[in-house]
Amino acid sequence: MRIKRLFDLLPYLIERHDKSVIFGGKKSGKWVSYSTRDYVKYSNLVSYGLMHLGIVKGDKVMTISNNRPEWNFVDMGCLQTGAVHVPVYPTINDEDLLYVIKEVEPKFIFASSKFLYQKVCLVLEQSGINSTVFVFDEMHGATHYQELIKKGEENPDEKSLEILKSAVGENDIASIIYTSGTTSVPKGVMLTHENHISNFLAAAFTIRLKPEYVYLNYLPLSHSYERMVNYIVQYLGMSQYYAESVSNILANMKDIKPHVLVTVPLLLEKVYEGIYKKGMSMTGIKRIIFKWAMNLAGRYRLNTEFSWWYRFQMDIAYKLVFIKWREAMGGNMIKIIAGGAKLQPHLLNIFWAARIPVFEGYGLTEAAPLVAYNTEDAVKPGSVGTVIADVVVKIAPDGEVLVKGPNVMPGYYKHPEWTAEIIDKDGWLSTGDLGELDEKGFLTITGRKKDIFKIASGVYVFPERLEARLKQSFAVTHALVSGENKNYLSAIIVPSLDYLQEYCKQNKLEPSTLEVMLKYKEVKTHLASEISIINGPAVKEAETIQRYSYVPDEWTIENGDLTPSMKIKRRQLMVRYQKIFDSFYT
Repeated sequence: MRIKRLFDLLPYLIERHDKSVIFGGKKSGKWVSYSTRDYVKYSNLVSYGLMHLGIVKGDKVMTISNNRPEWNFVDMGCLQTGAVHVPVYPTINDEDLLYVIKEVEPKFIFASSKFLYQKVCLVLEQSGINSTVFVFDEMHGATHYQELIKKGEENPDEKSLEILKSAVGENDIASIIYTSGTTSVPKGVMLTHENHISNFLAAAFTIRLKPEYVYLNYLPLSHSYERMVNYIVQYLGMSQYYAESVSNILANMKDIKPHVLVTVPLLLEKVYEGIYKKGMSMTGIKRIIFKWAMNLAGRYRLNTEFSWWYRFQMDIAYKLVFIKWREAMGGNMIKIIAGGAKLQPHLLNIFWAARIPVFEGYGLTEAAPLVAYNTEDAVKPGSVGTVIADVVVKIAPDGEVLVKGPNVMPGYYKHPEWTAEIIDKDGWLSTGDLGELDEKGFLTITGRKKDIFKIASGVYVFPERLEARLKQSFAVTHALVSGENKNYLSAIIVPSLDYLQEYCKQNKLEPSTLEVMLKYKEVKTHLASEISIINGPAVKEAETIQRYSYVPDEWTIENGDLTPSMKIKRRQLMVRYQKIFDSFYT
């Protein structure tokens, strides 16, 4: 059958992938799974329950939840009625949540936990909006999600539901996804059924995944990136499990033994740091073998023909060292797909050397979101791959990446003026990213248009590229580069707590907080040497970081310094550290 609306995935799954496990999640410390028929049943019960409570086409249903199978039941359940799903991040701050609630006026809200339920109720009270709130976790004094399911069981109306479904068209709005953004207020990206479907189908036919594969999901479903992957995995009939949290993901991998992981680069950086830290803590012959294997991997370059001797050594290194990486990730990992930010080139090469291929991609919420990605058939390190089917990309005269296709949003909710600024009369979407297309069609992102600046010599600087270079040091977790109209560049650097604690242990210093360790003379000297290496002779003078300061801070999604895709909120951080930057130039 042809999928025209997102909820057409349900009969498609029954027809093609009637499986015992389509979703799995943890409850009370145990994995609980749902079959394809469970998925269809609970989605329909959500529809019946909402219909009984008076939902009509165009009503907004908001979810503020961690990843769990119930999220999918609500997603399909509300879409079948013609309602619009508005997923928001569980990490959203109260100010942004109030803004979103007042703008969309949701008729129903689903919160996953006691904390989020209380947060929603408090903000609702401030908003003056009358919404019915359900909670997935059981708690006293709240309307549990199961009460909606019970209403659905008591009031099944298949005929009326079919009428509602038939009234939903491909060009109807399915979702309003609010971009967290690095600046200004949240923007509600309206995405139609066609936007979503054209995007995930284009990827599904080239992603080379099989129904028997298992997928472990940890990125928020409220993010368009994971939402798209979620639909791909459903379409392909794979079993999909939801990780408890980022901190438990390695333990979950050992349980689930996934074949594929979709991630942002920051997690790969943390995984690699953990592996390196463990290897360097070894002693004797084990440490020598580990360092030898890592040096070999450091020489690996994708798409390069190596000598038989190098390949022979890599086979030995794999059996002695790298196979343990795969075991740590469950033992079945065949590919990792990375997006949301630029991956450091040395990490890409090392994971490929360890026989865990990493494929980078690129997209944005306004494009539902996928625009380009690397595949087994076409991969180029440093690029974000080739453009997907039915989508066209061109580079504007000023270097900006422009996108056109069935995945491009119709506009921002209630803000046609914002839409007019980003989509021209011919349908070209301005991404805000700068990029290049090579003769083979590979797209490379060089930076953000609004972030690029000139130093006093007139040279253009792409701060994101320099920040990624600084993060090549294990000592650096985050970096913020500045220097517009100045004679040289400077940076604020957040050091790695784990790295410095390990350094202190090995150098007979007391491991402590960042604030304390940054006062140690030995630590200061070591960090200075790390920056000296990064500012090596191969670095252009105009891209050398000449002044910098390490700060004992933590930049997280929760405190609002990072977007959910782990990008830094540049303008916000520039304001916070303005006095330090000013001191660099006085």
